[in-house]
Amino acid sequence: MSRSATSVSRMQEGLDDVARRSVIDDEGPEKAVLVALITPQQDERRTTEYLDELEFLASTAGAVTVKRVTQRLDSPIGATYLGKGKLEEIRAFIVAEEDAERHVDMVIFDDELSAKQLRNIEAQLQVKILDRTSLILDIFAMRAQTANAKTQVELAQHRYLLPRLHRMWTHLERQHGGKGSVGLRGPGETQLEMDRRIIMNRISLLKQRLADIDQQKTTQRAGRGKIVRVALVGYTNVGKSTLMNLLSKSEVFAENKLFATLDTTVRKVIVDNLPFLLTDTVGFIRKLPTALVESFKSTLDEVREADLLLHVVDISHPDFENQIEVVEKTLADLGCADKPSMVVFNKMDAYTWKEKEPNDLSPATRENVSLELLQQTWMARLRDNCIFISAKERTNIEELKQTLYDRVKELHIQKYPYNDFLFQHYEEDEEPQT
Repeated sequence: MSRSATSVSRMQEGLDDVARRSVIDDEGPEKAVLVALITPQQDERRTTEYLDELEFLASTAGAVTVKRVTQRLDSPIGATYLGKGKLEEIRAFIVAEEDAERHVDMVIFDDELSAKQLRNIEAQLQVKILDRTSLILDIFAMRAQTANAKTQVELAQHRYLLPRLHRMWTHLERQHGGKGSVGLRGPGETQLEMDRRIIMNRISLLKQRLADIDQQKTTQRAGRGKIVRVALVGYTNVGKSTLMNLLSKSEVFAENKLFATLDTTVRKVIVDNLPFLLTDTVGFIRKLPTALVESFKSTLDEVREADLLLHVVDISHPDFENQIEVVEKTLADLGCADKPSMVVFNKMDAYTWKEKEPNDLSPATRENVSLELLQQTWMARLRDNCIFISAKERTNIEELKQTLYDRVKELHIQKYPYNDFLFQHYEEDEEPQT
């Protein structure tokens, strides 16, 4: 086998190991330790909420969380993210679990780690290290079904791996020239350069494939005729696919896990005598990897070209207001901040609150606010641009359909003033019986 062929073979093995590693093995779900920082910009309560989300991500990928670790720092340490003592504490826990025959398989960090941090932490803890970005990429790889989604995920994985390639070739780091060889490049560096070239070529190929797919999607969108397009957007796992199934009477996959839907689904919906296109898009999330946003351009074009955005919010989530901010920021990054939109507060049935005791003089918190008061607050803020529903219990669905009818009809008249778009009622064709 030639040296080039051997390199490609080894490179593919490395990619299979790093880019497509799953957190599930043949012996059952792997066990994970979660790590996050408490900083001046992120207090303890917010860190706890973020760790809850990270645990949900890990669970979606198939891992079981056995411990959470936090540390107070002004900012992450450049070389190791955590302090030396905290890393020793995590290592001691891992060793203790091994002694008790309860193996810890990985440590997951809530922030994206640099190549240097990954290398140093892995050397210290001696277990698999994942960061938030690699975990999300792993979930996307598991969820991708169509060729389009698989290509997008693979491109994002390669972009993530490119600056971290040297971790795959540490077995070559001692193979280098000795004294007097300044300027000479050892086999390790030569191999790294070859790997980088292979990945760059693969990225170019994937970009071309996505460009072809994007052209096909553009042609498809152009052929949809004069009809208003409505896109469901929102944080992941807020019930967009469930609402899509309810409005379009279709069978889009929906599950109580993060990123259950990756592929964009478009359905024709008719409310009363008004047709429009409804699109279900991939959910957003805090710290959504830049590589994913860039790779999913063709999918997110459905959001850019929509005439109306339905921003679905999980009203039962304790941090739903921060989720709204994340989605609004992502939409602004996509250039969609000025699009007509309305907010759909979903999961009314799951909302809970705790009434304060009469003698409790402490300030009211988010958990002390009733759903009725929350509705009044947001309706006063957004006026008639929001609605509260439960897709699961079908609560206020008829009101939502009527609101959609009014908004879509208004947009259609503005966009296609000379297009007779309304379907005729069947009863209008019936002649009165004599």
